[in-house]
Amino acid sequence: MAPPRILLCGDVLGRLNQLVKRILSVNKSAGPFDAVLCVGQFFPDSPERLLEFMDYIEGRSQIPLPTYFIGDYGIGAAKVLSAASKDSANLGFKMDGLRICDNLYWLKGSGKFTLHGLSVVYISGRRSLDGQQFGTYSQDDVDALRALADESGIVDLFLTNEWPSGVTKGAVTSNVPPGISDSSGCDSAISELVGEIKPRYHIAGTKGIFYDREPYSNLDAVHVTRFLGLAPVGNKDKQKFIHAISPIPASTMSSAEISMKPPNTTLFPYKIIEGTAPTNQATKRPSDSISDTQYWRYDVSQKRQKHGAGDGDKLCFKFVSSGSCPRGKKCNFLHDTEAREQYMRGVCFDFINKGKCERGPDCNFKHSLQDEDEGFASRRSGSENAKSSRSKRCWFCLSSPDVESHLIISIGESYYCALAKGPLVEDQVLVIPVEHSANTLSLPPECEIELDRFQKSLKMYFRTQGKEVVFFEWIFKRGTHANIQAVPIPLSRASAVKNIFILAAEKLGFQFVNTKSNNDSEGRKSLRAQFDDKFSFFYVELPDGTILSHAIEDNEKFPVQFGREVLAGLLNMADRADWRNCKQSKEDEMKMAEVFKNQFKKFDPNQ
Repeated sequence: MAPPRILLCGDVLGRLNQLVKRILSVNKSAGPFDAVLCVGQFFPDSPERLLEFMDYIEGRSQIPLPTYFIGDYGIGAAKVLSAASKDSANLGFKMDGLRICDNLYWLKGSGKFTLHGLSVVYISGRRSLDGQQFGTYSQDDVDALRALADESGIVDLFLTNEWPSGVTKGAVTSNVPPGISDSSGCDSAISELVGEIKPRYHIAGTKGIFYDREPYSNLDAVHVTRFLGLAPVGNKDKQKFIHAISPIPASTMSSAEISMKPPNTTLFPYKIIEGTAPTNQATKRPSDSISDTQYWRYDVSQKRQKHGAGDGDKLCFKFVSSGSCPRGKKCNFLHDTEAREQYMRGVCFDFINKGKCERGPDCNFKHSLQDEDEGFASRRSGSENAKSSRSKRCWFCLSSPDVESHLIISIGESYYCALAKGPLVEDQVLVIPVEHSANTLSLPPECEIELDRFQKSLKMYFRTQGKEVVFFEWIFKRGTHANIQAVPIPLSRASAVKNIFILAAEKLGFQFVNTKSNNDSEGRKSLRAQFDDKFSFFYVELPDGTILSHAIEDNEKFPVQFGREVLAGLLNMADRADWRNCKQSKEDEMKMAEVFKNQFKKFDPNQ
């Protein structure tokens, strides 16, 4: 089979007419080509080009080849990308691109995917500390790439917007464009990443010039890397902005082919950085004689017991993955035996440390903590037997292949709403954090704003139907992904709901903590103050503003379906207390969701 033919392009800057004209010309004379990969700013740099750009986005003009971009900034970017993020076709974790329009795909954040047999890794946006929604990459994006770099296999293409700092070091002087400098458009974080990922090709934009560097040797790898810097589309100096390559995928090459070095190969150009702390970290760890490339680590949500002198909030990847660390007690990071045990049982390293994994269904590891009797599981080998050994996937993560996306009715930044599967009543809704979190009370305070909007919208919607809403959350201390149940009840039953919950508690031998507040936000603040993640916890928010809560002791027997069972009794629906007795066909669920979305549209805070 012939190797794939790829067109590489620099900053488009909204000049899609000129880009398309060039693609058609090159495709006719030297094609056919399989795809176009764009680096550097993709969106317009001036309002005058926005109309031309939107002609393609809105379908009045066509892009001829599948085109992928990482420069998610410029005029109009926020509006276009926000709409794409909410498009139902883009739900889930899509490392191979979110569809913007026909033949145009946004490579969001960072990730890895296969394109016509080529292994492609990317990081979108530019380095920034201000946490913008679009156009910048985060430390999580960088950490995700470090995790990907630890996998076996050679990366064929690495796409970045910014150039790596020091790329011209050791290059033949006559080949270096005049005036080139590391002072702008270059990034030391990219240098560190490319040094670890070791791609065969590294392609970047933003510098405003074309530069085809001699190949250079990699540290601890037999293959070379070729760097290509591409100029902007339509640049006044007529420098090259589109470049064709046709690399054989590394996965199909022999060891001899991979290790071949051209005569003009130079030494590795980048500095070996001691430590790779987050970009906003004030202090760096002390230097050490051992290279830090083995010790990528991630922030953890809580301190763990450690063996050795760690800094209290970061794990040593070397220890977790191998069971030993050459630094021993001198290591500045946690040597956590519990994390090591979970890793040995096949649990994803990102999941252990962050409670989430950016790779979603493409990850080869488990995304839930494993008990001892669940045994050890290794990476998938690609066989059906290996696939079957994967852990249960989260039902509520938008990145999961098991998410019931047809039940989703609204998606925000921090929360989304979906109809309940096997509902107690027809319009029962789940309010679910987008982030993989075991409860809603430990999420950042700013998430409460969107939760409050969702709850108020649901209340207004159900009141038009003569109903009130009861919200409750059961927080299991070893739970995975939180959800708040929103159950509508007839207005005539609203006055009785408090008494029936109190009566049910007395039958189980406990008393609720009773909190009454004038507004929902004050009530939630009180709950956050009460909550201790060392215990399981249940609370219910009643129509009159009362919140009943209960911290559950380890040896206490508490029904998992408690909230649902109480409301089933209130509504004389004892036969529907178990959701498994209420399951419907997917066709019926889709119809129910469509009806609800249409009726809820004018109340939806995300419309």
